[in-house]
Amino acid sequence: MTRFTDKTAFVTGAASGIGRATAQKLASEGATVVGADIDEAGLAEAAAEIGTNFHPLAVNITSRDECHKAISETVASHGGLDILANVAGVARSEHVADVTEDQWRLMFGVNVDGMFWLSQAAIPHLIESSGNIVNIASNAGLMGQAYCVNYCATKGAVVNLTKAMAMEFMKTPMRINAVAPGGTDTSLVQNYALPDDIDFKLLMRYTSDRGMSDPSDLANVICFVASDDARSMHGAIISADNGITSG
Repeated sequence: MTRFTDKTAFVTGAASGIGRATAQKLASEGATVVGADIDEAGLAEAAAEIGTNFHPLAVNITSRDECHKAISETVASHGGLDILANVAGVARSEHVADVTEDQWRLMFGVNVDGMFWLSQAAIPHLIESSGNIVNIASNAGLMGQAYCVNYCATKGAVVNLTKAMAMEFMKTPMRINAVAPGGTDTSLVQNYALPDDIDFKLLMRYTSDRGMSDPSDLANVICFVASDDARSMHGAIISADNGITSG
């Protein structure tokens, strides 16, 4: 398939997990992919795995200046921008009383601030190219979850950030959507630690009998939404959570 031939995509979180799988899928379908992450070693591994269509770029997306610079460099190097995939994210579980200010700020910095600053920088170029933004939300942005208040707050912000931007740019050729995964087998989940003294009966409400997704499953959904196959989608929040939010 060559849905993305002659397209340039900017993918965050490209060093691992869903971000790397998305970068690989886009590149395999012809896109030139700029893969952004703070993990330079992971980016080097991704570059070796994906090949010449992948261009690693170390970026701290919590910084507005770095986000704007990264988009400017991408456009200057590759002649434009067609897809922004905001995949990077962090997650942790805490009792409400134990969340520190640094933890709260980091969660919002990565999960919300970076997404906004990159979108702000990319939007003029995406309007010009009739391109699109795909944000990664979560089932946690669509439902309350015990012990995940800070994470749920950020993903709820992503949901309404996506909808609000879609409304503001309704009369342009650019599309803006979000994909909301459930549990996915990535290092983020594998290294996920739960606090002591939790009620596991509460946690069971947020798991699926169908198990977790593979990163490639989400990459397939993201790439569909980013492709012309989904040209009627704008302002949509697409659940890909193995049924967690179905009822």
